[in-house]
Amino acid sequence: MTTGSYNITRRINRLWRIFATGFVFVLFGVGAIVISLTMFPVLRVVSANSETARRRIQHAMQLTFKAYVEVMRLLRVMTHSVEGVERLRERGRLIVANHPTLLDVVVLVSLMPEVDCIVKRGLWRNPFLRWPVLWASYIPNSEGEELVDSCAERLRLGHSLLVFPEGTRTVPGEPIHMQRGAARIALAADAEILPVTVTCDPPTLYKGLPWYRVPERRFHMAIVVGQPLSAANFRHGDEPARAARRLTEWLRAYYDNNDASHPAEDAEQVKSADDAARAASSLY
Repeated sequence: MTTGSYNITRRINRLWRIFATGFVFVLFGVGAIVISLTMFPVLRVVSANSETARRRIQHAMQLTFKAYVEVMRLLRVMTHSVEGVERLRERGRLIVANHPTLLDVVVLVSLMPEVDCIVKRGLWRNPFLRWPVLWASYIPNSEGEELVDSCAERLRLGHSLLVFPEGTRTVPGEPIHMQRGAARIALAADAEILPVTVTCDPPTLYKGLPWYRVPERRFHMAIVVGQPLSAANFRHGDEPARAARRLTEWLRAYYDNNDASHPAEDAEQVKSADDAARAASSLY
């Protein structure tokens, strides 16, 4: 293949991925409205109580997101891999993950039949999405103790909860900044923490990047689920604020050791960092 032919092929490939990326965004938006007006109301009506409705709607969310991920794969927008997915199926765990791209929540929810999520309070004012997030028992992103108490109560009830401790998407190359909310929730519920590392290669859909700025090739998202760890390991009789700082620092070190801003070479690299971080926690 000549250089000119190669460049034309690359250009066509990139234009296709711009089109495909735009298409999946439109599909997601239109699909969310259609499903919110059809499937979710039916599931709520045929459910005997709110708990049954919650479980059914969360499972429907999983299947919808799984289909969405499959569409992106078929359109050659992305590929993905998962290590340790069986740990995500255990109930009653606080699942914490880094947040490198807009799509990590979609891929993570597609792996779990039931999981509670913290979502923007503005969705409760959206006429199309208000009822689905309410019926799914998702938690509005309120401030302070109200949010901590709501999340801790869900964990005590045996629900799994997905949290992004950074609070927003990261920018490649910038240091990870952890907020203390996830640590406060874990300590309030004495929950098991399940750390998940998400990498995206090449980086895309990160904070501040327009959707049409697609990478030179389709991106690969790797999900590596670490080993569970009890929040009680970080108490040591200290006041809650100090324990929360200790746990937050552990999370920051965990993702720094896993080099979450760049793809791991393989699962063993992440496992080694996982083991190192767990060993370090015993020193606190």
